[in-house]
Order: sequence, then C-alpha cells, then structure tokens
Amino acid sequence: MPKVAIIGAGLIGRAWAMVFARAGWDVVVWDGVEGVAAKAMELISQGLADLKRHELIDDPDAAAGRVRAAQSFEDAIAGAALVQENTPETLEMKREIFARLDAVAEPNTILASSTSSLVTSLYTENLKGRSRCLVAHPVNPPHLVPIVELCGAPWTSPEVMQSAREIYRSVGQVPIHVKREVDGFVLNRLQTALLAEAFRLVEEDIVTPQDLDETIRNGLGLRWSFMGPFETIELNAPGGIPDYCRRYSPFFRRLANDQPKASVWDEDKTNAVAAAWGPTPDPQKHAAKTRWRDEQLAALAAHKRKMKPFTE
Repeated sequence: MPKVAIIGAGLIGRAWAMVFARAGWDVVVWDGVEGVAAKAMELISQGLADLKRHELIDDPDAAAGRVRAAQSFEDAIAGAALVQENTPETLEMKREIFARLDAVAEPNTILASSTSSLVTSLYTENLKGRSRCLVAHPVNPPHLVPIVELCGAPWTSPEVMQSAREIYRSVGQVPIHVKREVDGFVLNRLQTALLAEAFRLVEEDIVTPQDLDETIRNGLGLRWSFMGPFETIELNAPGGIPDYCRRYSPFFRRLANDQPKASVWDEDKTNAVAAAWGPTPDPQKHAAKTRWRDEQLAALAAHKRKMKPFTE
C-alpha cells in the first residue's frame, strides 16, 4: 500500500492519519516535540473506533494497525508518496520544515501543507523541488468534513496538482482546485464574509448571537449541507441563476453598498459579541462539546453517504 507521512501530530495531523489509514494507506506520524507522536497513537485508535459506530469504517483495528509513530524525521519521509504537513501556522516554521522536507524526500514525493492562511509561494520559492509543493487545506476535523482546498504556487507542476487531486479523492476527501493563490483560499474567504456580517448584526443589536446561530443552523445551513449557494439560487427562481439575478440584483446591490468594515473585528466590538454569547466554557466542557460536535458530524457524514444524488 502507499505510504503517507504525517508531519505534526496535533488535532489536524491525527485526523489526517485517520483519513489515510481508513483508506488503506500506511501512515507514519512524526512530531517535533518528543513523545507527542507516540501519544497520538491511542487518540488515533480511539478516533477510528468512534467511526465504526456510524459505519464510516469497516475495520478500525486494521486501520489502526497501519499507523505508527516515526522513529525519526527521515523514517517518516522515506518512501512516502505524500507528505501532509501540519506544523504551527507561522511563516518561519513553514520555511524551516519545507526546507527539511525538500532535502530529505524522494524527488517524486508530493509535499502538501494543511495551512489555512499561508500560500505556497511564501515558503517554497528557493526550494530545489518547489514544483512538487502545494497547499492542501482541510476543514477541522478532516476525517469527518471531507473538503480539501488544493492551491499551488505559480511554479507548482500541473501534474503534481492532478496527482494530488486523485490522491485525496481516492481516500474519500472532496478536493477542489483553487486556481491561483489568494489570501484565505476559498472556504475562509466565504466564512470571513459571513462572520463579519454576523458580528456586525449582533454588535449593532439587530439579533442575539443565539438567534443568529439558529438562522444558520435551521435555515441556510440545512440547504448548504447538500447544495452550494449557486445550486441553491438556481432553484429559487423558475429561470435559474439568470432569472434569480434579474429578480434580486437591485436588492443585492443595496446590500453590497452596506458591507461590514474591518472595524467589526475591533477588540471592543468582538468583546461585546462574546459577552452577548455567554461565558467561555471551561476546558472540560469545551472538550465535551467538541466530542459532541464530532458525533453530530459523523452522523451527518453517515447520512450523506446514503443520500441519492440528483440525476437528469
């Protein structure tokens, strides 16, 4: 079976390990902090077992048996078809780790970063093997939320981009191609637009944060869980998207002239929204709610597997 090297054994790294182990890959996990990769083995095994309850994996024990902690950085990289890097989100760290990866990895090994904010060209320009480097940005947690944004630098090989897309699709993810480097890629730009408006609506006392969440959870989110915004508006007018735009463009133009400003992220305003939301949960409650979230995502993933796609 092919081998993937997971560099960084935090939350995202462990989830990527589950993605590839579930798909039958050999997985080797390395972390720069001594002992972290070894401790991650138990958490990965538990996570794989949790997937079984929702029929998202056939044999969690066999999958867990395909995962091991690396004996060294070189051990992790040797023979890997793909490296999935998950180190801290700093430019200095990315430059350092990708220089090490490029020096050690075999020439045909694809080097992918899970970064959510740093485009590939910022830390690969001077690498000999820069053509095999790209961003493969997941959503937390990637073993339950399958989208992965693939974005290369101007010098990333088209063949590498295509191979990466085939790899992620083969392990059950849903890869999309971000055609050129842009700050925040696609998902975070969409999320930022919605969050900015959400913060403004709450800060201006138009709605409570709880009712705003209800609007997404029991409104937009229900449709968006199986249709995107373009498919949604296509069905909201008899003549599809052109008809929708003719009907509603005047309204959207008015709103476009009244977009939230960067000041919605000023500390006094975000503090006001946080206060309206309520107390910050203690670590125990935060962990419990995270487990609850993952359970709901697993149930939703299981449901979506059974959904019938629209056919002409």
